[in-house]
Amino acid sequence: MKAEHSITPVNGGGVCSARGFRAGATAARIKYQGRDDLALLVSDTPCVAAGVFTRNVVKSAAVQVSRSHVADGKAQAVVANSGCANACTGEQGIADAEAMCALAGEVLDLSSDDVLVASTGVVGTFIPVDHVKASIVSLPLSEGGGERFASAIMTTDTVRKEAAVTASTPDGSFTIGAAAKGSGMIHPNMGTLLVFITTDAAIDAGYLQDCLHRVVDRTFNMVSIDGDTSPSDTVVVLANGASGHPRFDASNGSLFEAALDEVCRTLSIAIAADGEGAGKLIEIRITGAQSLSDARTIARTISTSPLVKTAVHGADPNWGRVACAVGRSDATVDPDRMSILLNSVQVMLNGVPVSFDEDSLRASLEANATFIEVDLGIGAYEATAWGCDLSKDYVTINASYTT
Repeated sequence: MKAEHSITPVNGGGVCSARGFRAGATAARIKYQGRDDLALLVSDTPCVAAGVFTRNVVKSAAVQVSRSHVADGKAQAVVANSGCANACTGEQGIADAEAMCALAGEVLDLSSDDVLVASTGVVGTFIPVDHVKASIVSLPLSEGGGERFASAIMTTDTVRKEAAVTASTPDGSFTIGAAAKGSGMIHPNMGTLLVFITTDAAIDAGYLQDCLHRVVDRTFNMVSIDGDTSPSDTVVVLANGASGHPRFDASNGSLFEAALDEVCRTLSIAIAADGEGAGKLIEIRITGAQSLSDARTIARTISTSPLVKTAVHGADPNWGRVACAVGRSDATVDPDRMSILLNSVQVMLNGVPVSFDEDSLRASLEANATFIEVDLGIGAYEATAWGCDLSKDYVTINASYTT
C-alpha cells in the first residue's frame, strides 16, 4: 500500500528545483579570473524568509546586512559572491554589502530590503563594487541556472554541493532545494558556511524560523572540518508557496521539517566529505548519553580531535584516541560503561579492550569513510556528527590561501 506521505530525493536537484525560482552567475573578477564568482537567486513571487547566522563576534558585513533584511520574515532574492568575505571592513564594508543588495534590486525590480547578501573568501579585503555593478546587469537568470549558482559560490570546494527533495501528501506535493559551499574554516555554531534553501511550500514565518534553528542544530551545527568558525556563516530559506500545498505551521509542520532535515543532512555530509585536503569522511554516532547536549558535545569533540583525524588519515585503528577525546569533552561519562566500535568492529566493551583482527580493521579504515560509534551506557540520548581526516594537503592549502 502506498504511504500517505513520502519524501523522495530529486536527482540532480538544487536551488531551482522548487517551483518559481531562477538562478544564475557570472564572472565579475572579484578575485578569480575566468570563472563565475557572482551569483543571483530569485523567486518570481514574494517569499516568507528565515535565516541563521554566525555566532562569531567578528561578523562579515554581509551577515550584518542580511540579518537586518530578513528580520521582517520576508525576502525574495539573494546576491552572493566568492573570493572576498567582506569581513573586518568597517563602515565601507556595510555600505558595499548594501550596495550589492541595491544593485541586485535594480536588476530584479525589487526593493533592496527584499534582497539578502552573502560573501565568502578572504577576510580583510573589500568588495570591488564597480566590478559587481558592471557584471550584474547582464547576469543570466533561468530555471536551469542552479548549477551555475552553486559553482559560483565555491572557494576551496572541489565539488558543487546541491540537494533537493519532493514531499508528497494527499493534499499535494512540495519541493525543497538547496545549494551550499564549504570546505574549510568550518566549525559551525549557529548555522554554517553559506547555504541557500528554496521551497515552494507555503509556511508560517515564525514556524519557518523555529524549524530552521532546530534542523541546523542537528545537521550543519554537527559538522566540523578544522574547528574554526567563519565570520560569514549564513543559512537562509526562501519559501514562495508556489506549490499550492496547504500552508504549514507549528500544528502540521512535521513533514516539512523532515524534508528540510533530509536536504540539510545530505549537504552536511557532502561538506564534511569535501573538507580541505580530506580523503575520508568521518561519521561519529554517540548513543547512551545522559543528555542531548552531552551527546552533541562528545560527538563534536571527537570530530575535531587532531589525533583522531590523523589516525583516520593513516588508517590506524588507535581507538584509544577516541576514548580520550570522549573523556576530555566535559560531558558526563562513566569510563567503565563506555563501548566503542570502529567501522562496526567492537574494540572496547564496558571500559575494557576487546580482541579484534587488527589487519582486517586497518584494511577497512583505508576506505573513503570511517564510522565511529560510542555507546556511553548511561542514558537514552544520541547525536551524530560529521568530520574528515587531517592530511598534509590541509596545511598546504591553508598555508598559501591568500597567495
